[in-house]
Amino acid sequence: MYDPTVARLTYRALLGRRRALILGALPLLLIVIAVVVRALTGADDQTAVNVLGGFALATMVPIIGVIAGTGAIGPEIDDGSVVYLLSKPLKRPTIIFTKLIVAVAVTMVFSAVPTLIAGLILNGNGQQIAVAYTVAALVASIAYAALFLLLGTVSRHAVVFGLVYALVWEALFGSLVPGARTLSIQQWALAVAHKVAGGELVTSDVGLTTATVLLVLVTVLATWYAGQKLRSLTLAGEE
Repeated sequence: MYDPTVARLTYRALLGRRRALILGALPLLLIVIAVVVRALTGADDQTAVNVLGGFALATMVPIIGVIAGTGAIGPEIDDGSVVYLLSKPLKRPTIIFTKLIVAVAVTMVFSAVPTLIAGLILNGNGQQIAVAYTVAALVASIAYAALFLLLGTVSRHAVVFGLVYALVWEALFGSLVPGARTLSIQQWALAVAHKVAGGELVTSDVGLTTATVLLVLVTVLATWYAGQKLRSLTLAGEE
């Protein structure tokens, strides 16, 4: 289910000079914000929650997920170079699964690692806040990568749709419409963070069991359907 050649090509595409600069911008900004906030306010648990929840998990992680997930396959479909992969004796689900692994790894590195660093800067991991949000970033990275990889497979406007979901649905509707939070990867990840941190500082509108089931379901279904779409794309090209 994993092909090293596909992985190497995908890493090269995702970590090219321009895309790497884009991927690194938000993590760098998060760490700068953490340093400034710590210098101005000192170590404060609630401030750490506000920064990690309001910027890291709500903005940085999904945007990086959009870049990594759609960038793992979308450009190849757009410029037609995906034909090179499809001409190889590789199962289509293997291509998708390999690209998912790469997208997840890139999203985790550029989101979970700076989240942990920022959390340690903000309050030294008081009440397990830094670790809780790092775990949340890790689990969210998997679901975001799978969802946005699917978008990259089915649409030429995947980046736009991904940003609409991440910034409009989750950030805007999620803050205004309580029911929308149930369909939010951010809230599912927060449920995991709440379990890790304990206490009442980290909260979620979704229970842990529901969140876990939905995270797994979205990841599995998105990966499966992306494989099916890639298979149908192959058939269309052969016809």
